[in-house]
Amino acid sequence: MTTCSRRNFVSGMGAVILMTGTSLTSLAKENKADKTKRYAMVHDETACIGCTACMDACRDVNQVPQGVSRLEILRSEPYGEFPNQEYEFFRQSCQHCTNAPCVAVCPTGASFIDKDTGIVDVHKDLCVGCQYCIAVCPYRVRFIHPVHKTADKCNFCRDTNLANGKQPACVEACPTKALTFGDMNDPTSEVARKVKEKPVYRTKVELGTQPNLYHIPFQHGEPRR
Repeated sequence: MTTCSRRNFVSGMGAVILMTGTSLTSLAKENKADKTKRYAMVHDETACIGCTACMDACRDVNQVPQGVSRLEILRSEPYGEFPNQEYEFFRQSCQHCTNAPCVAVCPTGASFIDKDTGIVDVHKDLCVGCQYCIAVCPYRVRFIHPVHKTADKCNFCRDTNLANGKQPACVEACPTKALTFGDMNDPTSEVARKVKEKPVYRTKVELGTQPNLYHIPFQHGEPRR
């Protein structure tokens, strides 16, 4: 009787362990699948040579008209004396803020944060061109598209390259690999490792915007705030 009870007990526990293990495995898979991405970019100012290949690629892939730009590479005053002068190059583009003021002020819901990727984007069919988002953006990176007459800016190539399983156009075009893009919520991603391992800064963090564009500072200049 005792042997039978022990056998039943062990058998029952095995079933419980098996069921629990299956449940935990399913739960882990479910949690992994449900975990949202937070796309971010790192601009390595020590590797950037100011060639503007990123700007050209962005314009070409996203059909950005002349006279406006989704991203700019700004050049500093020279450091050092000729012929040993160096320049600092700074990427100016949408920061894809986690706490985006442009989204908060939009009266129609045209400006939004994609819940699956954290990308800040614009529904063109909802935008009325009121320019509230342009007025409140502390980074001054939005503009009215001269053809569509709606707000526009960098969206990490969300509806072009990303939609086709590629990296943003600027990343693919950079000859010195100064740009790194990926999911900050994935600790194994290259972008997350770079932010963890390298000295980085973000601009205007005191405003509480929580920007997702990081910079590795140029060694001779001061980080831009």
